[in-house]
Amino acid sequence: MISRCQITLVAAVVTAVTLVAGCVGPPYVKPEVDTPSAFKEGSPDAYVGADEGAWQPAQPQDAALKGKWWEVFGEPELNALEEQLNINNQNIAQFFENFMAAREQVGIARASYFPTLTAAPSATRTRSSGALGTGGVNGGTTTGGTSTGTSTGNAASPTSSSGSTFNTFQMPFDVSWEPDLFGRIRNTVREARYAAQVSAADLENERLTEQASLAEFYFQLRGQDALQDLYNETLDAQRKSLQLTRVLMETGIDSPEDVAQAEVTLANTEATAVGIATNRAIYEHAIATLIGKPASDFSMPVKALSTPVPTVPVDIPSKLLQRRPDIAAAERTMAQANALIGVETAAYFPTLDLTASGGFEAAAITSLFTAPARFWSLGASASQTILDGGLRRATVRQYTAQFNADAAAYRQSVLTAFQQVEDYIATVRVLSQQIERQKAAVAAARRFLDFATSRYQTGIDPYLNVITAQTTLLSDQQTEVTLRVNEMTAAVQLIQALGGGWDISQLPSAAEVTR
Repeated sequence: MISRCQITLVAAVVTAVTLVAGCVGPPYVKPEVDTPSAFKEGSPDAYVGADEGAWQPAQPQDAALKGKWWEVFGEPELNALEEQLNINNQNIAQFFENFMAAREQVGIARASYFPTLTAAPSATRTRSSGALGTGGVNGGTTTGGTSTGTSTGNAASPTSSSGSTFNTFQMPFDVSWEPDLFGRIRNTVREARYAAQVSAADLENERLTEQASLAEFYFQLRGQDALQDLYNETLDAQRKSLQLTRVLMETGIDSPEDVAQAEVTLANTEATAVGIATNRAIYEHAIATLIGKPASDFSMPVKALSTPVPTVPVDIPSKLLQRRPDIAAAERTMAQANALIGVETAAYFPTLDLTASGGFEAAAITSLFTAPARFWSLGASASQTILDGGLRRATVRQYTAQFNADAAAYRQSVLTAFQQVEDYIATVRVLSQQIERQKAAVAAARRFLDFATSRYQTGIDPYLNVITAQTTLLSDQQTEVTLRVNEMTAAVQLIQALGGGWDISQLPSAAEVTR
């Protein structure tokens, strides 16, 4: 169909194009960021004068956060819930499908590397008109090859014809290819690859966020169970106090006013205790949604909070840049913006289109694939924008500014990561100290209640002193439970700020997102 000479010509053109092809655009260089040598709140100096037994972070060599970081809390029920979340959480599923779509964008961009081949076979049957004929001219003579005659009459009448019917069979093929002379396609592929890596990092960041939310809700719910136990114990004690007050009133030691005070105190405590169920239900419903179950079909047994806060390994700050998926996403976003600069810079240079067509055409299908039925054509065209009113220059500047903005966002992500780690190290440390002091306050409030109750029973003090002591003890116990819940959630937030068990080696490479 196409001779060897033409094939040689095409090969020569392709070779020449390959030799002159280049890649334009700035090389990507990751910006430097200032990294402290150690976390201030995690250094031993931060714990000078702290209470004995106060929380301190583990050294990296003592422990390390793994993929299933929630297992450091030693809660089998939490472990089971986290496994369900990783499978059934719909937000994670959404980010996963976004990553799959981003991977396919790489394939779409890579398709431009290759020629496009199309075929358009056709078969037609045509009948010509029988009313078409040829007219003659009268009186004309020709001398020396030149016509000297003139028209002496009208054109002759059309000759009679019934027309003709014929078939046309075609099997054409068209090939077109735009060589990547100046790296427009290569930069487009790179941009798609980096975008897929951004999507992969976003997926891991969303996974970590959902895992941390589940752990926080779990400990909040267990905190509500602890409060419920506390109120149940308080109600039992207040009911006994009310019963004692009634007995003392019947014996003439107490007055009806003391009984009324005891009844009011009991009623107020009962009302508050009922309200605890609201918060517990909300946390339970939130957990159900996170693990992909309808809230109506999910429930958790009551279990008071008893988990001690674990020691969390805090590595050097420079390692944080390798462990946070949001920082990885910000860095890959910069690389993506840099590739876009190359794509737009290539618009300054000409483009070359190579085309070829060929096939078979015949009046009978039996002779369609014979040598005389062949036809072909080769062509090349180049285009170059001469005047665009500054469009290309403005576009390159736009993407350059976008790269600079992404670089600033990357640096801000790093600064925010350092801040969050420092915040949560300090929070867990201070809360552990508060809890130790609060335990002492609870013990003192319990002694106060015992003392007030004893004096009331012997008729020395009025019942009002007992109510005051009960209220003080309940308030201190509530504060202790709240502090313990806050300590557990702060530990979860610290682990999240450290990146959980993820590190940059788990981010798929450019080659992996292509596969």
